[in-house]
Amino acid sequence: MNNEEKNTFVMDQITEATIKLLKEYRLSQITISQITTKAQVSRNSFYRNYVDKEDILLKHINHLISRWDADYQLVNNESNAELFGSLFKHLKEHSDFYLMLKKQNLFHLFLSVFIELYGAKTEHDNMAAYVTSFITYGTYGWIEEWIGRGMQESAESMSALLSSHGMK
Repeated sequence: MNNEEKNTFVMDQITEATIKLLKEYRLSQITISQITTKAQVSRNSFYRNYVDKEDILLKHINHLISRWDADYQLVNNESNAELFGSLFKHLKEHSDFYLMLKKQNLFHLFLSVFIELYGAKTEHDNMAAYVTSFITYGTYGWIEEWIGRGMQESAESMSALLSSHGMK
């Protein structure tokens, strides 16, 4: 393995260990030592890749959403219904992780990543920033409520609901 492959392996081990620990403990109860022991990596490896425990989750969420976005862009559809259907399908496919974030009161981390990726940018003019913020936060609201209610509806149903309420 080259250095990049080793580092990716280490980060994957740390992420997997953290997620496993979160199934039993609150993030505040988990120590860096517990994570590194479970991941079988050194503390130096942890601090070479992460600032703190939340950083593990932020990077994992960013990875999941960025991978979804890249896959969606390959399809290159212009329909909001297809976009939302694809997004909700992604969320459903990773429901164990997203439901665990919600249960652990860590879903604000999803919001941080979502807004960073899709929210208003400083280079936007005012109107574009307002519209982008409205759509991004509104979509997040739908996602958070859906996850909070246990993801009862299918991804297709959520897309249809959004489409029937003005997000065509």
